[in-house]
Amino acid sequence: MPYLDILYQDDDLIAINKPAGLLVHPSWIAPKKTPNLVYSLSRYFRGEPVYTVHRLDRATSGVIVFAKRKAVAKALNQQFMDREVEKTYLCVTRGFTPESDVIDYALKPIFDKKESPLADQDKPAKPSVSYYRRLATVELPIAVGRYPCARYSLVQVKPKTGRKHQIRRHMKHIFHPLVGDTNYGEGRHNRLFREHLDSHRLLLMATELTFTHPGTDQRTTIKAPVSHKVASLFDRLGWAGLYPSPIGSGEAERVEALAGEIEHEGMLAAEELETMSEE
Repeated sequence: MPYLDILYQDDDLIAINKPAGLLVHPSWIAPKKTPNLVYSLSRYFRGEPVYTVHRLDRATSGVIVFAKRKAVAKALNQQFMDREVEKTYLCVTRGFTPESDVIDYALKPIFDKKESPLADQDKPAKPSVSYYRRLATVELPIAVGRYPCARYSLVQVKPKTGRKHQIRRHMKHIFHPLVGDTNYGEGRHNRLFREHLDSHRLLLMATELTFTHPGTDQRTTIKAPVSHKVASLFDRLGWAGLYPSPIGSGEAERVEALAGEIEHEGMLAAEELETMSEE
């Protein structure tokens, strides 16, 4: 059973710091018996059910909450639907973003043709809003394309809505795609981080979640630190003190590394397509 980095737990809820590369649910896109968080929780609770409240992309790390009772899950799901949950993410983008702004750009729903073969692939775009602020920048003396240096920003994002891949798509829309994003990012910058900085993941982390606890009716905030490897990368870029610091023995790092190995083959294929599209 994979190690669970438990951030919070009571009679109603359990919050996990999900490693990058780990699936939340079983999926057709992964080989059979690929580790996933729901299976690990079922083992942890010896078969007792847990209920999904929200999701994180496989490549995204950070805080994710599950309910232990159906009524609690229903109450929290309603809070997400009513946009009463405050979500905070940390990401690294290409280029220097404005200091702060609101991205109000409607996004079309994304449906996987194998998971949802009957879904209407041409549904109209839905209102989508993300607030962001730049925390820091860095300029690296490494040539990328026709530019002699590479510029990046450390950005905090608070999505107001919850569309699929919202932050990734919104940052691409303003021409500041996320580093490590093989779907919406830029291959040359992804390779720079792999080859020069030993970073092989999407640099998007769910660092904070605030909601009204269904059991106590109290406003509750759960925070997730970044991994030791991400902290080391950020320190190297001169961003020390600007991120939630990691704690613990590093066992979560081992889990993230194992999950990353499973995901690596798919990323390599995507990176090859990036290279072909640039040639």
